[in-house]
Amino acid sequence: MPQTCPESGSVTGRRPGYVVGPGCPRAGGQRQHDQSGQHGADSPLPTHSQRRHVLHLTGRSFGCGPCGCGQNPPSGRLAKGPIELGRSGFLPNRPCRPDSMGCEVATPAGWAAGRLYEEVLAVSTLRFLGAAGTVTGSRFLIESGRQRILVDCGMYQGDAALRRRNWRPFPVDPTSIDAVVITHAHLDHIGLLPRIAREGYRGPVYCSPHTAQLARIVLTDAAHLQEEDARYAVRHRYSRHDPPLPLYTHTDAARSLELLRPTPFGTPVSIGGEMTATLHRAGHILGSACVAIDTGSDGTVLFSGDLGRTDHPLLRPPGPPPAADQIVIESTYGNRRHPLSDLAAEAALINSALQRGGSVLIPCFAIDRTEILLVRLAEMISAGMLPPVPVHVDSPMALAALEVYRQAARDRSPELRPAILNAATDPFDPGELHLARTVEESARLNHPRQPCIILSAAGMATGGRVVHHLLAQLPDPRNLVLLPGYQVPGTRGANLLAGATAIKAYGQYVPVRAQVVGLGEFSAHADADAVLTWLSLAPAAPATCFVVHGEPDASATLAHRIRQQLDWCTVVPREDERVTIRPGHDPGRANEIDTDHPGNLSGQLTRPQARP
Repeated sequence: MPQTCPESGSVTGRRPGYVVGPGCPRAGGQRQHDQSGQHGADSPLPTHSQRRHVLHLTGRSFGCGPCGCGQNPPSGRLAKGPIELGRSGFLPNRPCRPDSMGCEVATPAGWAAGRLYEEVLAVSTLRFLGAAGTVTGSRFLIESGRQRILVDCGMYQGDAALRRRNWRPFPVDPTSIDAVVITHAHLDHIGLLPRIAREGYRGPVYCSPHTAQLARIVLTDAAHLQEEDARYAVRHRYSRHDPPLPLYTHTDAARSLELLRPTPFGTPVSIGGEMTATLHRAGHILGSACVAIDTGSDGTVLFSGDLGRTDHPLLRPPGPPPAADQIVIESTYGNRRHPLSDLAAEAALINSALQRGGSVLIPCFAIDRTEILLVRLAEMISAGMLPPVPVHVDSPMALAALEVYRQAARDRSPELRPAILNAATDPFDPGELHLARTVEESARLNHPRQPCIILSAAGMATGGRVVHHLLAQLPDPRNLVLLPGYQVPGTRGANLLAGATAIKAYGQYVPVRAQVVGLGEFSAHADADAVLTWLSLAPAAPATCFVVHGEPDASATLAHRIRQQLDWCTVVPREDERVTIRPGHDPGRANEIDTDHPGNLSGQLTRPQARP
C-alpha cells in the first residue's frame, strides 16, 4: 500500500518506505521510491532543496550523501542516542555507492528514528562564522529546518593574518544558503558578497534602501581597488604571490549587486520557511539596521549590527531594541567611553599645522565619516575657529557616498536629524570644497601648493588614495595626520597611533615625522555606556546575549558589564561556535551545543533545563 513521505511529500512504493529529504539532487528532481529502491517519475523541487544534501532515513540509520543512499551503521546507535552531527549540520555518513539511488524498506525502528530525526531537524541553530574574537569579518548563520540564512557577509580587515582569512574556503557552501540579510554597507559587513556570488550564491540579499545604494558604491570600489593593487604589485614586483590576484573582480561585484533586495524599516519580509526578517534603524551610517530574524517556533534572534551614537551629528539615534529571545550585540567600544567633542581643541590642532605651512591629512571612511567631518569643518569655519581653507575630498567612493547623503537630505529622509534636513545651505560644504575626481587631481594632492585639508579613504589607511598621500606627507614634520575613529590593530592607522617611526606601503618604508593625532570623538559607533543603555531598553531580558564584533578585551569587558548591570546570561562566543535557538526570555532556558571541534554539532542533544 503506497504511503506518503511526511518530509518530502513523495509517494513510496508498495511496501512501507520512508524518505527524508527532497530526493537526489544529482537526478535533478524529487523522485518517487518503491521497495526495490528504483526511482519513479520526476517532480519539481524548490531551488534551495536541489542545492542541499539529500537525506534518506532507512530502516537502520540516517544517510547523508551526494545521491542520498546512505550507509548503515547498527540501528541501536540511533535508538539509544546521543546523535552526532557532522560538519554539514546533518547526520554523518560513510561514502555512498556511486551506483546507488534508492533507500531500504523502513522498519519500526526506522520509524522511531524518523521521529527523532524530525526532532533534530526542528532545532534551530546560530553559528558564529566571523566577528568572534575580532572586530571585523561579520558573518552569522542561522539554520532552521531546511533553511540557511546568513546575516552579514563581511570581510576581515586588519593585519596580514586577519586578511588571509578572506582567502579561506567559505565556511559553508554558498549554494546551500537560502537568503542573506545585511545590516549595513561597510566592508566588514558586506565585503565578501562578491565572493559568494562568484561561488554560486544566487539567492536574495535583503537590506535597507540606503544600504542598497551605498553597497553598490562600496563593492564596486572594493573590486576596483583590489584589481588595481594586484596590477600595481605586478608592475613593482613586491608581492610574494605569482601572479598577484584580486580577491574578486568587477564582474563578481556586479553579480552580487544584482541580488540586492531593498527592504523598508519595520516591515517583516519572508526569507524562507517560517522565517521572517525585520530591519530596525541602527543610526550608525545611512541605511544601517539592526536585524530581527524570527525563526517561527524557535523564537527571534536580534543582531545589533553596528550601533550608532545617540549624539551622531547627522543621523537620528538608534530606535529601542524589539523583543528578542537571543541578542547578538557588537562591542567595538566595549571597554571605552567616547571623549566629549571639543571643536575648539580640534580646530586648534588644525590651525597649528596650517600656520606652520603644513597640510592636514585625514584618512577617513568614505561613508558617513567623510560627511561628519565636512559638517564639523563647516561649523568650525562658520564659528571663526578656522580660517577659510581649501578642503579636498579625494576618494571616488567618498564622492559617490556624499551624493547619496545629499540626496537623502533633499528627500527629507527620516533617518537624518532635523538640523540637517532644515539647513539653509548645503550642510556638507565648508566653503572652499574641492572634489578630486581624477587620478591626476589626486596625485597633485600628494604635494599641495598651499596649506589645505585633505579627506581621503580608507579610514584605517589600509588602501586607496590616502596611502599615496601618506607616503608623500609623513616625512614632512609640518604636516598633521588626524585619525578619526577606531583603528583595527595591525592596520597602518593603528600602527601610526601606536607611535610607529616608519610605515610600509607598496614595498617601501617611509619615515614618520609628521604629527599624528587620534580623534576618538569622531567614531560612529556607540560606546560601552550607550550600548548598555540601548540593551536596557529591551522589553524583556533575552535567554542569552552574545557579545561579538570586538577585540577580546573589549568583548570580555562589555560582557562583564552586561552580566553585572543587567543580570543577563551573557557569552562571548568563539569563532565557528554553534548554539541552539530556543524561544523564551528565561536565561535558564538557553541551550548551548558545545564542541571541541569548531563548526561541528556534536555530543548529546539535550532539552534546555530550567535553572533550579
